Amino acid sequence: MTTLDFEPLTVTVPLREEPPGVFRVGKSRVLLELVIRAFKAGATPEAIVQSYDTLNLADVYAVLSRYLADPAPFEDYLRKCDEAAAATRRKIEEHQGPQGNLREILLARAKAKEQKRAQTGQ
Repeated sequence: MTTLDFEPLTVTVPLREEPPGVFRVGKSRVLLELVIRAFKAGATPEAIVQSYDTLNLADVYAVLSRYLADPAPFEDYLRKCDEAAAATRRKIEEHQGPQGNLREILLARAKAKEQKRAQTGQ
């Protein structure tokens, strides 16, 4: 039997902050939250790389290994992303005004057109 002595291995987590407050994986433009959310939804690292072909499999494994070792900072980051998205959504909705249900609006327009055609005899 052969035994191997491995030197202590340090793996750098391939994350970069670009722009400030937004983390991307490896040299790609893929957002950290997309990788973590895909993993939490049951995707394998290989499936994640297939979904985002600019990702490197080793980078995804390194990020997910770090996430599994201590998920708290990642969960905090995901929570902040969710809060920022909700704030942006509210801001957009405020600027758009009350839109109502799109389906209802389209049905009302179609009904109005039908009524107009019926009145004009077309």
